[in-house]
Amino acid sequence: MVNKTKAHNILLIEDNPGDVRLTQEAFRESKKDIKLDVVTDGIEAIKYLRREAPYEDAPLPDLILLDLNLPKWDGREVLGVIKSDQTLKRTPVVVLTTSNAGVDILKSYDLHANCFINKPIDFDKFFEIIHKIEDFWLSTTILPTKVS
Repeated sequence: MVNKTKAHNILLIEDNPGDVRLTQEAFRESKKDIKLDVVTDGIEAIKYLRREAPYEDAPLPDLILLDLNLPKWDGREVLGVIKSDQTLKRTPVVVLTTSNAGVDILKSYDLHANCFINKPIDFDKFFEIIHKIEDFWLSTTILPTKVS
């Protein structure tokens, strides 16, 4: 059975305050019920996902948006932990980063990223990408957290 009624929980793992703000603004335009949580480094991301202090009440995200270039643990390390964890590995991870290096793209897919998107620097194109992510992941797909 598919549960379509609850809010969509998205975890944004991003250290750039400008990109955080743009993502928040883009999701605010949504007609969907979206709860966007933000963590700004890799260690906090893992604490959040494992519901360690101070995130004991954090929801399991329906979708993770992951930057690769993070302080403490980078996005590759975070992705490796997510995809090797029995509880987390089904959660879709969209790598959303400024890198377009072939090695980063291939490494992300080797670590089982669900998709790799190069983050545009243009404001309008950034919003367009966020809306496309929303359309695909929150409207077209059936997310594992929505199956009961």
